[in-house]
Amino acid sequence: MNFDLAAFRAEFAFFRQQPDWVYLDNAATMHKPAAVVTAELEFYQGYNANVHRGAHQLSQQATQKFEQARDTVASYLNATAREEVIWCSGATAALNQLAFGLVGTVLQAGDRVLISALEHHANIVPWQFHCQQHGILLDIIPLDANHQLDQAEYQRLLALKPKVVSLAQVSNVLGHIQPVAVMVQQAKAMGALTIIDGAQGIVLQQPDVQQLDCDFYVFSGHKIYGPTGIGVLYGKSDKLTLLRPLLYGGEMIQQVSFAGTTLNQLPYRLEAGTPNIAGAVGLAAALRWLAQWDQVAIAAHKQQLLQQLYQGLQQFPAIELLSQSQPNAGIVAFNVQGEHHSDVAALLDQQQIAVRAGTHCAMPLFAAIGKAGAVRMSLAAYNTPQDIDRTLVAISQVLEVFHG
Repeated sequence: MNFDLAAFRAEFAFFRQQPDWVYLDNAATMHKPAAVVTAELEFYQGYNANVHRGAHQLSQQATQKFEQARDTVASYLNATAREEVIWCSGATAALNQLAFGLVGTVLQAGDRVLISALEHHANIVPWQFHCQQHGILLDIIPLDANHQLDQAEYQRLLALKPKVVSLAQVSNVLGHIQPVAVMVQQAKAMGALTIIDGAQGIVLQQPDVQQLDCDFYVFSGHKIYGPTGIGVLYGKSDKLTLLRPLLYGGEMIQQVSFAGTTLNQLPYRLEAGTPNIAGAVGLAAALRWLAQWDQVAIAAHKQQLLQQLYQGLQQFPAIELLSQSQPNAGIVAFNVQGEHHSDVAALLDQQQIAVRAGTHCAMPLFAAIGKAGAVRMSLAAYNTPQDIDRTLVAISQVLEVFHG
């Protein structure tokens, strides 16, 4: 089935309102299709109310839509039960819940947690903080010469019997796709709990958490055409019960007295406070909308764009590519020799090419590869071959400014 790029792109009002922009910052956040905007607007204008506790019809309607959104996410992930979907504000919040929630239940002093050198700060700092506080050891899988995870070292570190292995599905800097399915099975064979950070992987392909067999999978809605401020912590039911809640208060309790408190059942025991109702409704709308399109055709389109961009950048001798073209989810990181990455991004911004520059919340990765930062270009299905052509022309003009 061919991918109808024009029809797909027409779903996004941004490109009608800002026709002069080439948007290549999709790893940071994606634009939202009309279905998402409409769903949130309908909630706020038609049945805005708090969920679960109201006696009136508006609250009941809001609760129904909110819980239907949970069902949509559970189905999208192929979870075995709706209670395995926990709402949170994003992947960062989900990873913090895991790091906080496993300490003292699964993780004790002297235990080990295994992550990798290419992780986002959200999959480093929470572990680092809790490990330091509780005497837990943090091990790091290094990179090989191609900036991929060193699988031999992974095997060596697994032999140390980590209690938790937490890995990014896709590097948010390089775009490199990690063999998480195999790595999860290897970790489980050693008795470890397994976590996949799907913040970048969620849009790569529809995840099947039963097939992956990971214990936890986290992602943010805004990385898959959904709203900001909403995300998902998926977990197997028996593993979610191991987590101490990160937040305490309303909704997550069954009974409170000054003599003691009884926590609620899943999923509510991990969802304290008023949730992002509109965000959940909007995320469900994004997933339903995306499911209408041929995912194989979308993936092929993105790969064509990636190869066009990658091969175009290779034509410039002054450009140093940090990413490999395969296996890559659609992200290219590069530098211009002798120039600061922020200066490159600023000159591209002047030509209305939206990219990102810096260390991309992955400072240890840049330390490992010996770079101060990079320009990052990240693709989405609404990008066009003309976007790439215009970007390459803009880069040639940037290089003329620098080198004449």
